[in-house]
Amino acid sequence: MKPIIVAIDGYSSCGKSTLAKALAKRIQYAYVDTGAMYRAVTLFILRNQIDISSKSDREIDDIVDQIEITFRNNAESNPSETFLNGENVEEEIRGKEVSEAVSEVSQIKQIRKRMIDLQQKAGRNKKMIMDGRDIGTMVFPEAEVKLFMTADPNIRAQRRFDELKAKGKDVTLEEVKANLNLRDYNDTHRKENPLTKADDAIEIDNSYLSEEEQLNLVLKIISEVD
Repeated sequence: MKPIIVAIDGYSSCGKSTLAKALAKRIQYAYVDTGAMYRAVTLFILRNQIDISSKSDREIDDIVDQIEITFRNNAESNPSETFLNGENVEEEIRGKEVSEAVSEVSQIKQIRKRMIDLQQKAGRNKKMIMDGRDIGTMVFPEAEVKLFMTADPNIRAQRRFDELKAKGKDVTLEEVKANLNLRDYNDTHRKENPLTKADDAIEIDNSYLSEEEQLNLVLKIISEVD
């Protein structure tokens, strides 16, 4: 198979990262979690108590210049873990505080531009799987395979709730639903690169698909690339 880019877009808690990690492992491709990039920026802003809404374009550029985001594979569990300025923040960026703030941060034009530049550089040599909100529409509109993930909102909320509870987080299902609703609204209504399905993307509703069924479906799609 020739080297390609697989762009995976979709709503929060639709299993984009789960699919992307499994796919990358199966076909031996690199994986970039763009959502984690925005979460890492958000964590930096929260830690430093920065009122990002009051900053000028130049000040925001200066803030982003202080941030280095890298990914490393965990030798034991294989997923790509996120490092912020050399610190492993994979668990912290998945917490409630970051989840509630990331939509606002990711709407900022200068931050999106900087992250997209990094993402495009990462995919120059292809053999790349990238998931996010605007991969197939803005980052790699020429990607050979574009997927758009969706699922029933109640199922998405239950999945996210179960994930957080398994990590010992003190949240309610209603709080999770409210957070997902807010993120969906922000993602689809933001001015800069809103979440939309690319015209040539293949939509996958995984409400009732197992992880293995979903993976096999996408492997079949990839096998049919010319």
